[in-house]
Amino acid sequence: MQAFFMDVSIIIINYRTPQLIINCLHSIYQFTSGVKFEVIVVDNDPENGDGALVRKAYPEVRWIDMEFNAGFGIANNRGMAIARGRYFLLLNADTLVTDNVIGRCFDRMNTRNDIIACGALQYYPDGTPMPFYKSFNEFRKTFFILPPSRLVDKVVGQLYPEPAYADPDQHDWLVGAFIFLRREGFEQTGGFSDDFFMYGEDVEWSGRLGKLGKLCYFKDCTFVHLENNNPFRRTHISWINRFSTQMQVSNFLWVRKQYGVFQYLMLILHYIMMVPVIYLWKMLLNLRKSGNPFSELRTQYIYVRKIRVLLKYFWKTLFLKKGLYRIKPNENIDLLTASA
Repeated sequence: MQAFFMDVSIIIINYRTPQLIINCLHSIYQFTSGVKFEVIVVDNDPENGDGALVRKAYPEVRWIDMEFNAGFGIANNRGMAIARGRYFLLLNADTLVTDNVIGRCFDRMNTRNDIIACGALQYYPDGTPMPFYKSFNEFRKTFFILPPSRLVDKVVGQLYPEPAYADPDQHDWLVGAFIFLRREGFEQTGGFSDDFFMYGEDVEWSGRLGKLGKLCYFKDCTFVHLENNNPFRRTHISWINRFSTQMQVSNFLWVRKQYGVFQYLMLILHYIMMVPVIYLWKMLLNLRKSGNPFSELRTQYIYVRKIRVLLKYFWKTLFLKKGLYRIKPNENIDLLTASA
């Protein structure tokens, strides 16, 4: 039987968030008991120098400097590769634990051999629950830009039915902000796909982890997820622009990987076909409102610009060419429009 130096290896990714990590570590050391753990911080921007603040506050933390900003998945893979624990906890920097949730997950996994990984329910700092997608199909439904109606909901619901599990705690996938998994989950899958820079990597990996065992959420396992600004966070959210540009590139890559060529092509075709629809719909509304059909078309313009970016990655995604699917700064339409 393999011997481990630690019960749990906690892996946190740093990208210019030293104070968030210090706060997170404070909560971990304050509330975690009954578990022998180590903390590994992987720094995606070591040249910034902010990591010195964390190392000074918590010198026992194992620190890894990445050669470049590799994103969420690759950095976590680096941390898991050197981890000494029997279990791994992947934890966002902008999180806080408020009780011994780590010890609770450890005990739960020790008694449930059918579970390969578990997550915890997210809460806002004010104590209200943070919503999350509970299944692949629930997530996929949001990709389609269709007018909200009972008929549309019924048709889409039939095309993408919700899974039925005998275990009420079981789900399709786990949110990447808190993933508690067995070491074998990493060793047998190779961890996150190296193709994802940000977003979608937890969904894709969950699909592969789920083949090894159950993925579960437990109602008595919770944590606080703070709001943290980053250059890829969604802005200008609207009915037709509900995802940031990087999110859409990653989401389409996930669909291609997990569901194949046909589902990917159908999604691309849907987005292209919706261009004249959303313009015509808005122009008719503008006519009724002001008499000028060409007023207030900014949202539609943003949508078209995002489609152009998606099409830049079309062939690469279609043939699943290896490489980091990270959009370029001039392709981040959300950030460009916010500063315009």
